[in-house]
Amino acid sequence: MIMIAIYQKTSTSILRIASKKAIAGFIGMLTAMVFSLPASFAAESPILAADYPQRYTVVDGDTLWAISGRFLRDPWRWPEVWQGNPQVENPDLIYPGDVLVMTFIDGKPSLRSLRRETVRLSPTARPLDYADAIPAIDPSAIQAYINAPLVTDENEMAEAGYIVDGFENHLIMGKYDQFYARGIDNQEADEYRVFRPGRHFVDPVSEESLGWEAEHIADARMLRAGDPSRLSILNSYSDVSIRDRLRPIDKKESLPFFYPKAPSNVNLRGVILQPKTQTTEIGALSVVAITLGEREGVSPGDVFRILSQSMIKKDPMTKEQYSIPEEKIGLLLVFRTFEKVSYAIVTNSSRSIRPLDIVVSPNLEK
Repeated sequence: MIMIAIYQKTSTSILRIASKKAIAGFIGMLTAMVFSLPASFAAESPILAADYPQRYTVVDGDTLWAISGRFLRDPWRWPEVWQGNPQVENPDLIYPGDVLVMTFIDGKPSLRSLRRETVRLSPTARPLDYADAIPAIDPSAIQAYINAPLVTDENEMAEAGYIVDGFENHLIMGKYDQFYARGIDNQEADEYRVFRPGRHFVDPVSEESLGWEAEHIADARMLRAGDPSRLSILNSYSDVSIRDRLRPIDKKESLPFFYPKAPSNVNLRGVILQPKTQTTEIGALSVVAITLGEREGVSPGDVFRILSQSMIKKDPMTKEQYSIPEEKIGLLLVFRTFEKVSYAIVTNSSRSIRPLDIVVSPNLEK
């Protein structure tokens, strides 16, 4: 009996030890599996970058596009993996100091933020300044286009106020110079944008008039309303002269917060319009106009894939004609829209981009 008791006690101890080892081994195996999941999922998931980090700390100067490129093969697919923090006022915004962590939920990648902040242990949220969030792209690349230029139609161009004479008969004017204008005596704005007709946008396929680009050349302040009104030039970006037009400035728009995304209509197809100068080389960070606008449902943040034009060539050996297909050569992101035209920034390109190159939804290939 003693022998049996000792055996039972020993067996129980052995079982306990074995159980602890098994549990420890299971935990270790589970931990290994958890940490090995990202690599396996990265190999199988078409959305993740091959060398994405498991976590990343956001720093000043980061942009959403650059961060998206660290985690994803396609930065515009950010909304598919981003899990907004429900405990903050603006869950979709990312701020310097946030730690972004890649996890997997039901086998699908999920990116969330561990916000670095000190809060009281209570169910209240700490709001962060909207203006402190990181932008989608470098603001300096598009800041000049946020308030100008404009795309307008012939009617608005014809009805706009215009400069009739410079103060003291000046024909060419610059900063701090004064001038007289007509056609704005019934407006109550304090500041005006001085512009002149620029590019006439025409759809090269349908030959439809898409509008006129109003080239922003100066800003002016009203000194005395009347017919004619008297104004003073606050800032000038080009020489101001007689017949230049005026448009009231209701408010100056700040850089919008938008996020890369595919357009809602996967079948959209447009082209890149001719730049201001024929010699301008279009590449990464270049701003271009495309033949798609608000009427097609395009909105700021929409991403388009750039395709080279299909071309007919002549075989130097057989003299037969053959066709070079459209090829993927880059991406662009829309940041400002008008009815029939949008402005976009080229985010990356594999070769020089040319006018009439095609823009399509990045999801068209899916």
